Amino acid sequence: MSRAHEAGALHAGAGHRGPAWLVAPEDPNALTPSLWPANVTKGANGVLSVAGVEVTKLAEEYATPAYVVDEDDFRARCRDFRDGFAGWDVYYAGKAFLCAEVARWVAQEGLRLDVCTGGELAVALRSGFPADRIAFHGNNKSESELARALDAGVARIVVDSHEEIGRLAKLAADRGVTAPVLVRVTVGVEAHTHEYIATAHEDQKFGFSLTGGDAAAAVDRVLAEPSLELRGLHSHIGSQIFDSAGFEIAARRVVGLHAQVRDRHGVDLPELCLGGGFGIAYTTQDDPESPAQLANELAAIVEHECHGYGVVKPRLSVEPGRAIAGPAVLTLYEVGTVKRVELDAGAVRTYIAVDGGMSDNVRTALYDADFSCTLASRRSTAPPALSRVVGKHCESGDIVVKDEFLPADVRPGDLVAVPATGAYCRSLASTYNHVPRPPVVAVRAGAARVIVRRETEDDLMRLDVW
Repeated sequence: MSRAHEAGALHAGAGHRGPAWLVAPEDPNALTPSLWPANVTKGANGVLSVAGVEVTKLAEEYATPAYVVDEDDFRARCRDFRDGFAGWDVYYAGKAFLCAEVARWVAQEGLRLDVCTGGELAVALRSGFPADRIAFHGNNKSESELARALDAGVARIVVDSHEEIGRLAKLAADRGVTAPVLVRVTVGVEAHTHEYIATAHEDQKFGFSLTGGDAAAAVDRVLAEPSLELRGLHSHIGSQIFDSAGFEIAARRVVGLHAQVRDRHGVDLPELCLGGGFGIAYTTQDDPESPAQLANELAAIVEHECHGYGVVKPRLSVEPGRAIAGPAVLTLYEVGTVKRVELDAGAVRTYIAVDGGMSDNVRTALYDADFSCTLASRRSTAPPALSRVVGKHCESGDIVVKDEFLPADVRPGDLVAVPATGAYCRSLASTYNHVPRPPVVAVRAGAARVIVRRETEDDLMRLDVW
């Protein structure tokens, strides 16, 4: 009889062999370059280095767990999108990861910034990010958030409901200003991704439906408000997308609405945002396209659709977040315990428990996400063993890496590094079980510095009333 898996099918994985695509490596010490930041290497001693700094030194100085960002890699990805999408407006999606220093990097590399809450807007403004390069998203913006955006003079406000249109129109009229607006449209395209991060199908909270006529009604209402200026339409079809097929259908439908607006109101909308969602490599199965490739494909799609409808091609924009932040960061952990657990038919799974977990990376539990990892503090001569890296939290679903081949002699005190953790890991981090959130350490040209400090126990208790 098979044993039941306590955490359910989501975490049972593919049995003791791991997923079908995961193959035991000849050398479990070796790195797969496509999964790691550009300036990450391993020396002959097996110690991982980031931009010339060994992670053993980082662990000694900053402790673990810690998010470690390769600053030059992050900046280079900003430039790749800036240059690859030349002639477009490129907004970095701050929800992927945002702090004051990252906002400054984004500004210095010539990108715009997309925020979706008052808190993200506050970080951007306090960091000195130019308000006229900020777009403000969100499906339920409060009056105070909208007022702050208007007072700051943000470049675009992406409206998401009829209530928001009325709310924003009144706030703008009261201030004697005209608010620049994009209407978010749901185009009925479901990206090939996890249900919870696919955002353009009809049965979800974002935007105005095309098929039900709600998007056209929203456009009518915005155009009727003297204090609102309709700059264009916005469409976002999901996340972790590796091909342009979904964008092709979405562009056809949203450009069709552009044509309707022209025919009905005599207005050629000047802008169209295609959103973000561009995928990155979490495992060897992921093969993302370059920003230049994406730009060429998306531009061709929009040009084709505009020609077909006979509309003037609008100025285009995109919102990469994960594709910039994700690959530039790794998370460094220390191993605390190692358990070899008997499975069916005499098989064994090695559970490697680290000093972090779902409080610093909830994506595995939340999205059934896959990650890779490596032994980072020494070279091993042991053969590869299928391992599962788990956290320290009181949850059976507290899994960081579901399946990976690590050396069979991994032991307490070793360091393990997990790549591609720059997007959403720190943003979604929590203090579950009263575990302080890790620091963010930026490394560049052989020097490291903290850009977000580690939380302390005093931080955890500062809101308690004693």
